[in-house]
Amino acid sequence: MKVLGITGQVGAGKSTVLDYLGKRYGARVIQADAVGHLLMEPGMPCYEQITHAFGQDVLDVCGKIDRRKLGETVFSDRKCLERLNRIIHPSVKTWILDEIRTEQEKKRVPFVVLEAALLIEEHYDAVCDQIWYIFVKDDIRRQRLKQSRGYTDRKIDAILKNQQKDAVFRKYCQFVVDNSSDFVENTFEQIDRGLVENGFL
Repeated sequence: MKVLGITGQVGAGKSTVLDYLGKRYGARVIQADAVGHLLMEPGMPCYEQITHAFGQDVLDVCGKIDRRKLGETVFSDRKCLERLNRIIHPSVKTWILDEIRTEQEKKRVPFVVLEAALLIEEHYDAVCDQIWYIFVKDDIRRQRLKQSRGYTDRKIDAILKNQQKDAVFRKYCQFVVDNSSDFVENTFEQIDRGLVENGFL
């Protein structure tokens, strides 16, 4: 059973691609960000480590980790952010690898899809048969971020400053899906073709 890695810059429409792969093809979709949220829940591997590292101030009234409070704490301090990443990323990767092994053993789905913002940086290429880059032209991506998330130009500029460049994605990815069109069917056609051409079906 093959593993397909999905990556791309913020606002590229990765969620649309993941939704299509899951619903149209019955693929098992794993999102690293969602896994991270799960592992931060009380009783999960990262909860105790985070509360020990950053204190009770990052908890809400129910005793759960408040990601907004945690974000305010770590994003203003690079060392704190690095500390949080050292807690979360290894646990997320272990969880994901276990899930992939389970799916490969049980063979319940045609293939597994893994999406992560740091797919390249965290070396998930070692477990992916291919990595696909979801691309959208910068001006269109900026427009979509304003419309769908209400982001300002200033916020978008700050986000894009910390994102990998287009050339890096193209270097490490084996297939590019251009999601710039207003017609989502164009994106779906590229996905269909890519799955067939690259042996996922």
